[in-house]
Amino acid sequence: MKLITFDVFRTLGIPGVRYIKPERMYDHLEEIRQADWLLFPEYWQVNSLVYGLGKRIFPSLASYHLGHNKVEQTRAFLALCPEHVPPTEILGTSRASLDRVEARFGYPFIAKRIKSAMGEGVSLIASRDALLEHVTAETVLYAQQRLPIDRDLRIVLVGGEVIAAYWRLTPLDGYRANVSQGGRVCHAAIPEAAIALARRLARALDIDHAGFDIAMLDGHPYVFEFNRLFGNQGIRDSSRRIGAAIQRALGLGDDDRDPDGEPPLQLTA
Repeated sequence: MKLITFDVFRTLGIPGVRYIKPERMYDHLEEIRQADWLLFPEYWQVNSLVYGLGKRIFPSLASYHLGHNKVEQTRAFLALCPEHVPPTEILGTSRASLDRVEARFGYPFIAKRIKSAMGEGVSLIASRDALLEHVTAETVLYAQQRLPIDRDLRIVLVGGEVIAAYWRLTPLDGYRANVSQGGRVCHAAIPEAAIALARRLARALDIDHAGFDIAMLDGHPYVFEFNRLFGNQGIRDSSRRIGAAIQRALGLGDDDRDPDGEPPLQLTA
């Protein structure tokens, strides 16, 4: 099977893959036409590869389109399982929108840039002045109630398999649990309800390569977002294990499920 990757680092665990730089795509059209799968194209390439050339890509088309920004995926979550979405407002930045968010959430609340990762672009808004400053650089006001939590979960699924699940503990006095923002990793007592929600979202929305961020409040899971390109800090031997899972998702190799990989998840009810 002929595989082409446009992201060499995301496919280190897959043997026999041909790497083409994304910006050289149009210099290799015939080779691309002959490939069975195209792996990890950049977002700007997707429409040309899927609609122009009729090619199969990994991650899935839904993973790209829904993962493109927080608005797209949050609206999909609200359609599928609104009971698992934290109270959220997606509005313009008019005075009426600011008044609505202020009246609904009070202070402090969380505001997010709609395209950001690794905890960047997440702000704790504690006053009207801070809100006004936030919207000077934004065309969309994405506001969310601040949940009373000190940690969240990162659950990584590749091709329907749970590759890793771990807590990310928020630094003292912080509000972002991302490992890149100083969050600590803990693998103990992963709630089964959070795993079930991540599986449900991945299956229903056809998301086949993602790190889901899920919070638990009084035993109930709430999904914040998923990242199509997720960090690997909490995944042991990540390149090999993720590469093997991708191969299985593409129908390559056998169906054995990584017997010497991560220890079994310590699930709680």
